[in-house]
Amino acid sequence: MKFDIPNWLIIAGGIGQIFTALIYPYIRHKVFDWYTDVKQLKPLNQEIAKTYGRYIQGLNFSFGLIAILLTSHLKEQSELAIALTGLIAAYWVGKVATQIAYYPMYEIPKKKIFKIGSYFMNCLFLLFATVYTLLLIYNCIGFFDLY
Repeated sequence: MKFDIPNWLIIAGGIGQIFTALIYPYIRHKVFDWYTDVKQLKPLNQEIAKTYGRYIQGLNFSFGLIAILLTSHLKEQSELAIALTGLIAAYWVGKVATQIAYYPMYEIPKKKIFKIGSYFMNCLFLLFATVYTLLLIYNCIGFFDLY
């Protein structure tokens, strides 16, 4: 069975990842009031929390750029394509697993826009996890000649 992932789907995922990077500061500030909570930490821990927030934002943006600018390279079925799609798939599958396992315990503010936004973001995360997992499988099938 031979299958292919359409370029438009990878590019749409890339655009979505850049969107998540750009919207991330708004979500932290308006939805979760994150900065108020961070201020309660010791100064070093504040900086660590902010740094990890920037890492997440930077990874989301970078993964999006890679998807948009290097679409065909993500489907080369090479060792590097396997490594990169495996890394990004693990990142998004981990995000989805964390979202399912831990986030339902927490309250999102009751505003309708935040509720709709949470469903939209969860759909995006599922899309990213699915696209990169499919890319990983596609690359492994081609590289290891499993057709």
